[in-house]
Amino acid sequence: MSNEQRSGKEKTIFGKEKNPSAILPQKLTLDSKIKFRCHPGVKCFTACCRGIKIVLTPYDILQLIKRLDIPAHEFLHTYTQPTYLEKTDMPGVMIKLNDEDEHKCPFVTPEGCTVYEDRPSACRYYPVGMADFHEGGSRDADGNETLGDEDKFFFMVKEDHCKGFEEDKEWTVREWRADQGVDVRDEMNKEWLRLIMRRKSYGVQATLSEQAKRMFFMASTDLAHFRRFIFESSFLDTYEVDEETLAKVKEDDVELMFFSFKFLAATLFGAQTMTIKPAKVEAKIEQIKQRQDESVLNSVREYEELMAARD
Repeated sequence: MSNEQRSGKEKTIFGKEKNPSAILPQKLTLDSKIKFRCHPGVKCFTACCRGIKIVLTPYDILQLIKRLDIPAHEFLHTYTQPTYLEKTDMPGVMIKLNDEDEHKCPFVTPEGCTVYEDRPSACRYYPVGMADFHEGGSRDADGNETLGDEDKFFFMVKEDHCKGFEEDKEWTVREWRADQGVDVRDEMNKEWLRLIMRRKSYGVQATLSEQAKRMFFMASTDLAHFRRFIFESSFLDTYEVDEETLAKVKEDDVELMFFSFKFLAATLFGAQTMTIKPAKVEAKIEQIKQRQDESVLNSVREYEELMAARD
């Protein structure tokens, strides 16, 4: 990753690396009132679409490729570049800014955003940020993962260049989020973001294998590829998936996306969200047992050879 990508001056998804001075030190609730309005008449219109790092969620990508009517691989090649998510080793993508046009988002024009109705989640949050803390989960007596409690509140991000705060339009946080479609995006992104937070909680001492990284990237960025993986590989020979679920993921992209989150939680973090077929489990146990038996036999053989050499 280039130094430019890592620049401390760039803004990131959900405000994680914004200048802390831009965050107002006040907790807000859904009923708190704010004054803000963004429209073509404000002097700074589209200024926030320059020099910004917009990380895309799976739902963002799904909506944008439908809007542009192109396959995921073409969208990824044309409009994105690779990045890492939330300072982890989990690979993702962000919008590729125009190098020759003030590092603007490729979808912005002087008149505004050309994909506004399907704009990414990160573009919808400003100026109301959300802090969503999850206490560490644990496992119950049967080894099943239990999720920790949630602590959620809101805050304002007020940057010096933004003139939207000078407008007289008043909203509650709840009204603003509904107007921006944030509630829907939160629901669509929740389980994917939870995967990233799980990985982040493990710290730098734990690393994902290259195979795990490739699987996470594929499922997060190209649902058509993930669908082929389900139906054209040995996936269904390995996992138990009921017919109703199969019918949904075969036709419905959103259902497929949610299914991918369950699969990633199971394969990356051992969550009890997928069931491996008993025959596969037994075959794996037998394979491990054979390796153990071979190891013991080799150890006995080496010992006997050593004793024979001494004699």
